[in-house]
Amino acid sequence: MQVTRRTVLAGSAAAAAVTALPAGQGLARAAGAAAPAYRWRNAVIGGTGFVTGVLFHPAVRGLAYARTDIGGAYRWDDRAARWTPLTDHLGWDDWNLLGVEALAVDAAHPDRLYLALGTYAQSWAGNGAVLRSEDRGATWTRTDLTVKLGANEDGRGTGERLLVDPRDSDTLWLGTRHDGLLRSTDRGATWAAADGFPGTPGASGQGVTLLVAAGRTLYAGWGDSDGTTANLFRTADGRTWEAVPGRPAGTSAKVPVRAAYDRHTRELYVTYADAPGPNGQSDGSVHKLATTSGTWTDVTPVRPGGADTFGYGGAAVDARRPGTVVVSTNNRWAAVDTLYRTTDGGGSWTSLKDTAVLDVSETPYLKWGAEQPKFGWWIQAVAVDPYDSRNVVFGTGATLYGTRDLKHWAPRIRGLEETSVRQLISPPTGQAHLISGLGDIGVMYHERLTASPSRGMATDPVSGTATGLAQAADRPRYVVRTGWGDRGNGAWSGDGGRSWAPFATQPALAGDAPGPIATNTDGSVLLWTFVHWDGTKHPAQRSADNGATWSEVPSFPKGATPLADPADPARFYAYDTDTGTLFASTDTGLTFTPRASGLPSGDSQFQLAAAPGRSGDLWLSTKGNGLYRSTDGGASFDRLTGCSASYTVAFGRAADGAAYPAVYQVGSTEAITAVYRSDDGARTWVRINDDRHQWGWIGATIAADPRIHGRVYVATNGRGIQYGEPVR
Repeated sequence: MQVTRRTVLAGSAAAAAVTALPAGQGLARAAGAAAPAYRWRNAVIGGTGFVTGVLFHPAVRGLAYARTDIGGAYRWDDRAARWTPLTDHLGWDDWNLLGVEALAVDAAHPDRLYLALGTYAQSWAGNGAVLRSEDRGATWTRTDLTVKLGANEDGRGTGERLLVDPRDSDTLWLGTRHDGLLRSTDRGATWAAADGFPGTPGASGQGVTLLVAAGRTLYAGWGDSDGTTANLFRTADGRTWEAVPGRPAGTSAKVPVRAAYDRHTRELYVTYADAPGPNGQSDGSVHKLATTSGTWTDVTPVRPGGADTFGYGGAAVDARRPGTVVVSTNNRWAAVDTLYRTTDGGGSWTSLKDTAVLDVSETPYLKWGAEQPKFGWWIQAVAVDPYDSRNVVFGTGATLYGTRDLKHWAPRIRGLEETSVRQLISPPTGQAHLISGLGDIGVMYHERLTASPSRGMATDPVSGTATGLAQAADRPRYVVRTGWGDRGNGAWSGDGGRSWAPFATQPALAGDAPGPIATNTDGSVLLWTFVHWDGTKHPAQRSADNGATWSEVPSFPKGATPLADPADPARFYAYDTDTGTLFASTDTGLTFTPRASGLPSGDSQFQLAAAPGRSGDLWLSTKGNGLYRSTDGGASFDRLTGCSASYTVAFGRAADGAAYPAVYQVGSTEAITAVYRSDDGARTWVRINDDRHQWGWIGATIAADPRIHGRVYVATNGRGIQYGEPVR
């Protein structure tokens, strides 16, 4: 197998000197200008994404690691009681590596850590990679694979597919979805197919679902069984593999999801489900294998049936107490998922949910607009501290819960931010410097950047993924939002985003295709566009009575994102990427007419933005053609030099003595795609992020603070909201 190797840095230094690009390398740099030192931090929300795996180190008290499906890996700092991100150094070109398929530690060498990275196994995604560290993730050496991994695909919450061989620390095993089992004999530097592994990859995209050591014997779960072939294999010598005999009744067509070995009783516990999850499971079971005799025993806590359908997911043993095991249900929506705990090897079980006291005061959004939070859902990651039997954690689709007494549970999520961010607003006045529109958890009002919003996610209505967020430029207390919701898809706020009310009526397409929304400077007119999930574009709708009534705007380009002029309430704009044409309205959105044409068409990513306080000063960022500017309301555009691609642009408070707002962008140069700032109207730029702070794909949107020069908010796809400001 062909591989490449290189050494990279990781970690999250609070502040780092930032190096601007040398003159002539893409974006121009002001002559003699020093690149500013920036400090980068997360705007705190707390979790919000699927924690797919948690692993306590078996030989080091207080050391643990977590993996996520799109947001990288983390190390637990027990003294600080928070998670440290380990993969923020992965840049734009490596966006597919922010999904962690599996992680592994070496019990004999406590500082060694391994990550198997690759978010998607589809044809359009890049190949996976393995990162290996000798210092717990502070620095990494990378090996690029020739196969694809799928950390954000079905089965992403199954067991660890990466394992250090307990007989030889130089030998590693990596289970893949489509390419069988791989083996490395040089600590992950090179990989080759494992000889004699009997699994035949199928179309399900599961392949190896788990790797676990039971003493010196290795077990591999197999997710591509057709019901007649084996779904659990083992090897005693690392060379020959065999199907584990005596398959438990009822598991032939099921997926082995997780496995945990009790070294005291020499029993292997395996959870099964009729689908890999996290979705789609309706049946499951738990079985244990006495590894010395080969005897299987059904120890299922509760059998799914009737309206109570679910699978089983997480499995963890207590290293200090023989026969003590914790397993989780998964996809149990009727009765809500739970953890079951046994102290007698599965003879009897106790539901920990039934006595749980949940405290989500640190991350109030977990109430989802209800009086009480859920115990959990999508529970496939479960871990028991090998040094403290009552220290149990489990991951959900939005957080990581922990307990120290098996009764009181609270999010153990500080430092771990996995939000996929869609929209950002930095208001010019008011308490909040930031309002965010997010994937899965709607819209949030950030009173402070260092604590999760006290109001949680916006309610009235509760919505999932936000699709639109806009604020009236001259009436900043008026804010509107759109998104996917159960009780309406559009809402307005009269107090700057603190509280919300649904629009009196919803356009017919609001439930199927809610898209972006805009409001003019005084908040008297709304324009709402609609794009179906399959890409179908629909006509825009206009309201002049705060959403009480809506009417179609036939001349608005279907599917385009509306933009309000920041100074003239009669003007709106829209960029039709299908034809490369800028459309404008001068009658408060009643009609639109084409203006500049010949702009980049068919661009998969673009953004039209307006400089604050200036009528008709428009900026167009395009993926394939860089940055354009119009000063005549879109009648003509000039292409700015020195930028080969621009993904998103924003404007913030001007530098002292500057006549124009500071301009920020995520852009590409000959050297790197990065975050840049210009204090002279885009004549020169400096890079303001650094190689330790890149966060993969950051092309959704950015916002700059109109009250604080230098502060910029960056939307990531899995690492939450990053905000940077100069070190003063």
